[in-house]
Amino acid sequence: MKKFITRVRSALSGLLVPAISIVLTLIVASAILLLLGKNPVEVFLGFLRGSGMVLKPRYAGGQGILTDFFSYFSILTPMIFASLGVMLGLRAGLFNIGVAGQMLFPGFLASVLVGYSNLPSYLAWPLIILIGLVAGGAMGSLIGFLKHRFNIHEVVTSIMLNYIVSYVTAFFINTYFVDPVTRNSRTIKETSRLLISGKADGVRFDFPVGLIVALLAVFVIRFILDRTTVGFRINAVGLNKYCARYAGINVGGNIVLAMAMSGALAGLAGVTYYLGFANNMVPKDLVSLGYDSIAVAVLGNIAPVGTLFASILVTIFQKGSIYMSSNVGVPKDIASVIIGILLMFSASGLYIEDKLQHLGRTVRPKRDSKTDKDKAEEEQL
Repeated sequence: MKKFITRVRSALSGLLVPAISIVLTLIVASAILLLLGKNPVEVFLGFLRGSGMVLKPRYAGGQGILTDFFSYFSILTPMIFASLGVMLGLRAGLFNIGVAGQMLFPGFLASVLVGYSNLPSYLAWPLIILIGLVAGGAMGSLIGFLKHRFNIHEVVTSIMLNYIVSYVTAFFINTYFVDPVTRNSRTIKETSRLLISGKADGVRFDFPVGLIVALLAVFVIRFILDRTTVGFRINAVGLNKYCARYAGINVGGNIVLAMAMSGALAGLAGVTYYLGFANNMVPKDLVSLGYDSIAVAVLGNIAPVGTLFASILVTIFQKGSIYMSSNVGVPKDIASVIIGILLMFSASGLYIEDKLQHLGRTVRPKRDSKTDKDKAEEEQL
């Protein structure tokens, strides 16, 4: 029973700091909206309506709240994968800022090799997932190897690879796979999209297949980090690589392994984004989701389950920004401002936690002194 109570207390304390960060973000965002002359309640309701969390006043034919809700799931899926990739790198002491590029490269390969083919869904889907794992893992391994072998900082390597991948894929898209009308890449075949189409009460919706894999990945990564020797070594390297090396842990090998796993998760984010939520690619464009995943990982307290809940929150701002902008009259870029404020407060988590602990220490002595005084009076009686 004591162990259960201890676990509950630790879980609540772990949720307290992110909750405070969210409340402070809403307060600051509301103040900004008031300065713009907008009603914060209407703006936040706009985000929820655009994400399928709250009913809209009206819908187009064949659409309803289920359509928006499952569309929200479609963009949530790559966000979970991407933020898990950033989180895993941070646990090893590595800052994988190249998630956007590690999304684009596997997404491009999967589109070219499978997306334009005539393979049936039961063959296309496993191949797409496999390409995401292998291609993303290969990019992550390269970054980890350069870090280990030549001590090239992973931030520099990641950013350079982002540019390389962006321009190389843009060249091939514009040369071989361009759509002459939209100037984007050609639309992939319906059988290759990671979606299951359905209809309920005349309302169309598309369920993302990758969501099931993403939820499994959250708990698999949590098990690896908390219950296996592989996770112990990755955590040890992230906490102090010098102590880890002294304890006999292969620091270089675990850096490469952690970056490979991070890249593989980013690769899954790429294929579920480009062949799930979207169905083509824009040349020379790196989706902002790859960078927003950094805020999600920090907000999630660099933990798998925390990352899942943070993904749910941040994706509401991303997905609902278009509807909110068109109906409330606030530029959709306010979503990026809110996410930036959220990242700022999330990065201040250690400061907030320290202040909470200091507040607890200042309250306890008063209680203890009162208890001692009561004991002294009882002894005199």
